[in-house]
Amino acid sequence: MNSLRIFSFFAGSGLLDLGFELAGYTIDLVNEYSPAFIRAYKYSREKMGLEKPRHGYSNIDINEYLGQRADELRNQILISRGGGGLIGFIGGPPCPDFSVAGKQRGRNGDNGKLSLSYVNLIIEQKPDFFLFENVKGLWRTAKHRAFYDELKAKLEGAGYLTTDRLTNALEFGAPQDRDRILLFGISSKTAGNEKKPSEDFPWTKYITYDLSDIKKRQWPSSEPFVENSGKECPDGLPEELTVEYWFRKNDVDNHPNSVNCFVPRAGRVRMTSVDEGDDSKKSYKRLHRWRYSPTVAYGNNEVHLHPYRARRLTVAEALSLQSLPKEFELPGDMSLTDMFKTIGNGVPFLLANGIAKTISDYLNGGADNAENHSL
Repeated sequence: MNSLRIFSFFAGSGLLDLGFELAGYTIDLVNEYSPAFIRAYKYSREKMGLEKPRHGYSNIDINEYLGQRADELRNQILISRGGGGLIGFIGGPPCPDFSVAGKQRGRNGDNGKLSLSYVNLIIEQKPDFFLFENVKGLWRTAKHRAFYDELKAKLEGAGYLTTDRLTNALEFGAPQDRDRILLFGISSKTAGNEKKPSEDFPWTKYITYDLSDIKKRQWPSSEPFVENSGKECPDGLPEELTVEYWFRKNDVDNHPNSVNCFVPRAGRVRMTSVDEGDDSKKSYKRLHRWRYSPTVAYGNNEVHLHPYRARRLTVAEALSLQSLPKEFELPGDMSLTDMFKTIGNGVPFLLANGIAKTISDYLNGGADNAENHSL
C-alpha cells in the first residue's frame, strides 16, 4: 500500500486535514495565511495528540510558492518523496467571490484569483494527486462555471486526469445542508493505463445517505419557541442527522468551547422572538433540534440561534455541527469572530474523512472500487 503524504493549502484550522489524517494520511506541510487560524490549527493538534507536520507550518501567501519560495517547496516535496509513496495537494481556496451570498466578484476578486494560484501551483510542483474544494456557486453559476472549466482544462492540459462531483455534507452524515464542488485529479504518470477517474472513481463508496431521500423526509417545520423545552425526535427520521443528536454526541455543554458565545446587542427579546426551526431569513435563523442545520456559515451578519435556549450558538455547538470529534477544540483566547469564521470556512469532518478514504482506496487499488448503489 502506498503511503500518502499531504501538502495542505488554505488549511484554515485544519478541518479538511483532520479528515485526511484520521483516514491514514500523513500531513507534511500546512499552509495558511491567517496567523489566528494557523495558531488554532497547532493548538487543536496538540490537544488531540497529533504529530507536528514534517515541514511545519507555513504562514505565507500561497503566491510566494509561485515565486521566491518555489524551490523551497520543491525541495520539501523531494524530501517527502524520499520515503516512497505518493504526494497529494489538498485545498479549498477562499470562496466568497463565488458564493451566492458573497459579492460575486468571481475570478477578478482577490479571493477568486487564489483559485488560479492553487491550480498554477499544482501544475508547477506536480504532485501525484490533488483535491480542489469550493462552493457550489463556482460550479453552478454560469459566469463562474466558465472560469471553473478553464481551471479544469489547465490541469488536464498539464497531464492530470480529473473527475468532479457536487457533493452534500448530509450524504456523509454531517448534520448540515452544505453543497461543495469537489475536483479530484491524478497525474497521468501515476495513473498509468489502469486508472480513468472520469469513469472509475468511486465517489459514492462512503456515502451513507441518499440526498433525495433525506430531502423527501417529513422533517419538523417551525413551531413556537419555548425556552428549555423538551421534545422527542419524531419517528421515522434519521436522528443522527439532527442538531440535537450532535449536541448530545459531543457533550457540547461540557466542551471547553461551551463558554465562547456572542451576546447580541438586541438582547433577550430578539432571542425569543424567532420560532424554533424558522431558518427562512438570512440572519437570526433558529435551528430546529430535530432537523439538520442549514449551512454552517456565520459571516455577513448571519446569526444562528439555539433551538431551545435564548441565545446564539456557542463555538462548541458550531463545531459539533461540523461533525468534528468532540476532542477537537479551539484556543479559548481566540477572538469570537475568528472562531466562527474558521468554523464556517471549514469542510465538515465526516465529508472530508469520507472523501479521503475514497481517494486512498482509489490510489491503492482497493478491493472494492465499485460505486455503492445500495443506498
